[in-house]
Amino acid sequence: MKPKIWLSSPHMGGTEQNYVQEAFDTNWIAPLGPNVTGFENDLENYLNNDKHVACLSSGTAAIHLALLQLGVKRDDEVICQTFTFCGSANPITYLGAKPIFVDSEEQTWNMSPNYLEEAIKDRIAKGKTPKAIIIVHLYGMPSQIDQLLEVANKYKIPIIEDAAEALGSTYKGKKCGTFGAYSILSFNGNKIITTSGGGALVCNTEQEKKQTIFFATQARDNAPHYEHTKIGYNYRMSNISAGIGRGQMEVLDKHINLRRANNQFYNDLFKDVKGIEVQQQPTQDYYSNFWLSCILIHDDAPFTKAQFQAAMDAENIETRPLWKPMHLQPVFKGLPYYGSNVSETLFNKGLCLPSGSNLTKNELDRIKNVVNSLLA
Repeated sequence: MKPKIWLSSPHMGGTEQNYVQEAFDTNWIAPLGPNVTGFENDLENYLNNDKHVACLSSGTAAIHLALLQLGVKRDDEVICQTFTFCGSANPITYLGAKPIFVDSEEQTWNMSPNYLEEAIKDRIAKGKTPKAIIIVHLYGMPSQIDQLLEVANKYKIPIIEDAAEALGSTYKGKKCGTFGAYSILSFNGNKIITTSGGGALVCNTEQEKKQTIFFATQARDNAPHYEHTKIGYNYRMSNISAGIGRGQMEVLDKHINLRRANNQFYNDLFKDVKGIEVQQQPTQDYYSNFWLSCILIHDDAPFTKAQFQAAMDAENIETRPLWKPMHLQPVFKGLPYYGSNVSETLFNKGLCLPSGSNLTKNELDRIKNVVNSLLA
């Protein structure tokens, strides 16, 4: 069996161990410490938009605390992009609220501004103004942010920006993760940089950051004993994980450039292949980190999606279908959905391809050889 080519595996830069070793040497083996503070400062400097970052145990935890601080309660409604990972939608249910799912548009594959407004109007007509909107920059591609913000502001509904996959992506020169009332990042093992597991909530004020940390550390009141007047959570990032993150920040821009080079490789590979569509940046306003490079295999392609996956699997090369829309998931069956079949079509036709910043020339050649064999 040939060595596995993964979709997106962790890629260390070399200095991560220095920060981790320092944590061991100084005995900062806890969910606080110099690495946590340093990683938060690194992210704030990188986002460069007067933001305040609280590092947490996951991006899902960050969405949960964003919803909590926006006042989402039991029986409230929250609009969520349907074409996404379940971590975008699940936290809505943690608070007893109801997800309202909205379809994608075809340019970025992210939430459709038109269907968003349709959903808002209909929910208001039914007596339920949504408490928040969760938009996602899927696979690193920025959403149609101007249009989405215009709709959200028109109805005075705050946006939570799920930038879990989009660290380093920009829209009109402004970094993703800086557009929302709250924005979230993820440092899971497959993301563009990793802390093994982890995430962050990007806040607009220092007070919001302090409140986030309060909830993330079991909501302990200021008292000499353990006093609690609110329910809290164990969501803070550890100093060890943050040390990995500090080292990863040193290679973030390099990793983005490598992933964008992978995307160019796929564009070149499929440019003359009928029926294969590589996801593209719609205009120069969009700059994607291309966390994952994705293709659509249309009916007129020389091979089917199943044939492509089987050929890759036979060579021990990982591929994965695009996200199955949330409104089609059994766990969310029967919840309101606004849209047509854009996200469903993307799921049926689409695949994620190996995109890691640590892909070697030999591995890219193996991928190319599989494609060429299918075209022979």
